[in-house]
Amino acid sequence: MTRRLHLNAFLMSTGHHEASWRLPESDPHAHVELSHYVRLARTAERGTFDSLFLADSPQLWGSLGQRPAGALEPLTLLTALATATEHIGLIATASTSYNSPYNLARRFASLDIISGGRAGWNIVTTAGAEAARNFGLDAEPAHAERYARAAEFLDVALKLWDSWEDDAIVADKAAGVWGDDTRIHPPRHTGTYFSVQGALNVPRSPQGYPLLVQAGSSDDGKAFAARYAEAVFTAQQTLGDAQAFYADLKSLTRAAGRDPDHIKVLPGIVPVLGSTEAEARAGERLLEDHIVYEHGVAQLEKLLHLESGALELDAGLPADLPSEDAIEGAKSRYTLVVELARRERLTVRQLIGRLGGGRGHLTFAGTPEQVADQIETWFTQGAADGFNIMPPVLPSGLEAFVDHVVPILRARGLLRTEYGPRQTLRERYGLPRPANQYLAPETPTAPAAPAAPVFA
Repeated sequence: MTRRLHLNAFLMSTGHHEASWRLPESDPHAHVELSHYVRLARTAERGTFDSLFLADSPQLWGSLGQRPAGALEPLTLLTALATATEHIGLIATASTSYNSPYNLARRFASLDIISGGRAGWNIVTTAGAEAARNFGLDAEPAHAERYARAAEFLDVALKLWDSWEDDAIVADKAAGVWGDDTRIHPPRHTGTYFSVQGALNVPRSPQGYPLLVQAGSSDDGKAFAARYAEAVFTAQQTLGDAQAFYADLKSLTRAAGRDPDHIKVLPGIVPVLGSTEAEARAGERLLEDHIVYEHGVAQLEKLLHLESGALELDAGLPADLPSEDAIEGAKSRYTLVVELARRERLTVRQLIGRLGGGRGHLTFAGTPEQVADQIETWFTQGAADGFNIMPPVLPSGLEAFVDHVVPILRARGLLRTEYGPRQTLRERYGLPRPANQYLAPETPTAPAAPAAPVFA
């Protein structure tokens, strides 16, 4: 069977470049307009993407002066997009640190049912003291503790999604039997972080449970992904780094007793397109010219855990930065940014320009053919199973990618030309529907009506 490229559209307000909202074509209010996201979702579906993705954080992130701030709650927005699309997967970010398993499992199961099996969960542990203070904590939990909580959260959520057998609903009108209580399995969970006793109040969803996505690249993040994730969003700047991450994660997944083909690695790429390379470079410079560097300096100092005023625009990063071991939040992004600056000997101004488009994800300016070449190289050389497409400007950047890059990928046999029969998101990613953990493998799946009514 031919290996196919997986594409996910990462949708972010007016685009991933922090200055995208300043362009004449951009609507500064688009981040809270449903019509904007409907247009983007339908464009990605026209490009036969596997899925689209919304990031989220339970805090007001960044400065209102820098770019459109705040966002619609992703599960709510994706429920609306489920009614405006037919095929594309719908992936929402939700935190294990600031949610409860029962409520979140119910919301994702509901989205999966409403969308016909197209839901996915991007699992995050949420770094940062600002978010912690929104939930009654004085400081963020330690990195290791956040991942320990996340593991228990996932274990509970999986129990909840499996708490209904697929055939628990009998619907026998003649006998007056709607369902079978013997096919309900309350988790009865009491652990370090959670106590959840009752079964979910939503039936098992079309996929069994949503596609599980993860984005951490620290050692804890990779160990978590190897155990649970079915798709991984990651950030690498070079082919070599991407190949090393890919091989490491596949090896960890195999060591965890899972099939490495059942975890898809999708690096992020910010494609800046032009009909010529010079035109693409000019578009990239135009965006960089609209960066307000004071905002960029403040954001970089925060990421690097430096005091205000520690960075000089036309100097390199200080030699005495905190070690990675001292960083409790966003460890992998911290390492990526520092290594990028050191490797390419960038000034702070140059580094902010590089980060302005994708916050550490690979930014690539070129013709559609050059972008397709880059994608094909990483895909065929053991660095990726697909890509997280992060247009610098929306909607124009996504439309340009679908109109000009997608046809090239299709012509090369890397991407489907049409969706074909309706499938779940798992099926799009080539993944099996998970078996219910409460059933032995030999348990028959054919429903059998109970002898007497079980519901009063």
